[in-house]
Amino acid sequence: MILLALGQLRRRPAAFVGLAVALFLAVATLTLFGSLFAAHITTPAAAREATTGPGLMVIAGAFGEIAVLVAFFVVVNALGFALRRQHRELALLRTIAATPRQVRRLVRGEVVLTTLLVAVPGGAVGTAAAQGFLTELQRREMAAPGVRVPGTPVPVSVALAVALAVGLTASAVAARRISRIAPAAALTASATEHGRAGAPRLLAAVGVLVGGGLLLRLAATRTAEQVDKAGQAALLGSLVLLVAVALAGPLVARVLAAGLGTPVRVLAPSAGWLADANLRGYARRLSSAVVPVALLVGLSGTMLIMTSTARHAAGTAASSVTSATDVWLRQAELALLVCFAAVSTVNTLVAVTAERRREFALLRLVGATRSQLLRMLTAEAVLTTAVGVLLGMTVAGAASAAFSTAVNGSPSPSLPVADCWWIVAGATVLTVPGILATGLWAVRGPAAELVGGGGD
Repeated sequence: MILLALGQLRRRPAAFVGLAVALFLAVATLTLFGSLFAAHITTPAAAREATTGPGLMVIAGAFGEIAVLVAFFVVVNALGFALRRQHRELALLRTIAATPRQVRRLVRGEVVLTTLLVAVPGGAVGTAAAQGFLTELQRREMAAPGVRVPGTPVPVSVALAVALAVGLTASAVAARRISRIAPAAALTASATEHGRAGAPRLLAAVGVLVGGGLLLRLAATRTAEQVDKAGQAALLGSLVLLVAVALAGPLVARVLAAGLGTPVRVLAPSAGWLADANLRGYARRLSSAVVPVALLVGLSGTMLIMTSTARHAAGTAASSVTSATDVWLRQAELALLVCFAAVSTVNTLVAVTAERRREFALLRLVGATRSQLLRMLTAEAVLTTAVGVLLGMTVAGAASAAFSTAVNGSPSPSLPVADCWWIVAGATVLTVPGILATGLWAVRGPAAELVGGGGD
């Protein structure tokens, strides 16, 4: 199975690019914060205490908690799309007597090989990033001058082990459906989509939603002296709410697309109607495209609004919230989260659009021109962006309201309108050009050959 998995990677490397990038970021992030923990542990106590800041362990823990969770979110999402690109081939293997266990072993082999390929560069980047981050902390007197990143392979080894564990767990879940159904049904399922979210998935969404609500309640009940803890609870709560959005995505996305699709149909009667029908008819595909946009908008919006609220509440007084070093820390955390969310957004949108080559070819065979297909994709991109932004800002609003309650006793946060517009603009820039650029590639080639499967 390892040789077969290696053959898959060699024959269709494009199907694994998104997964490789996600795993690379996960290994680099784990190595970064693991190296900081190792630096703290290996430094003598006297040297560690030669600073008045919050301490390297506190900073690394606060950063790593959210960043690692987001990294794993991106890995699971990318793995799902890597398997979707192979769905037809895995179905064919089932029809020629491959057992469910063999299919799962093949998927596990692909995950292991991809993780090993990115382990060395990911570890190197993570170690270099840890050294650079530590240097910045020391320059800002937030870490003791005597702290050094140790030259040990332990952080990289731990990062590799954790990334493998997450990838293998995610692969077991992702490969379950294709490996358990009957061989003939597996081939049929590769060309269809079940738009409805199942009851277990909706129940899981409700449970995760309740968990996110409890985290926001915890953030709201913190005292004004526990601003940092309130901020971390609110940020973690926003991430949990975004997971709930991902679980309930097909249902939520279909409802929002139905409401937002009306003005699009009015502005662009033909392309808008077809785009709206596509999005509502393929709810899972819409959900897959919307969730990364919501992740990008939700996390960055939460961070910006919380920072603005804290600074507004403190006024001109010097505090742990408004100090220059704290602002720099928040900006660094925001940059890291935005990087992960942006990678997830681009990976997902490219994968979602690229897998529609047969659909576009069929439309061309019944008379649609390339320009008409691109107008349809433009309308879909606008709707996708609108749904993602709406979901992300809803999550950001809930998390920021909880944080504002803890900071100033009011659920009305200080809203940085200009920054929020930049978030919307950034999401639009990532979404619309990404879909259209992939669409230009997807509508190329002879339509009859693509419908027959020759161009996949």
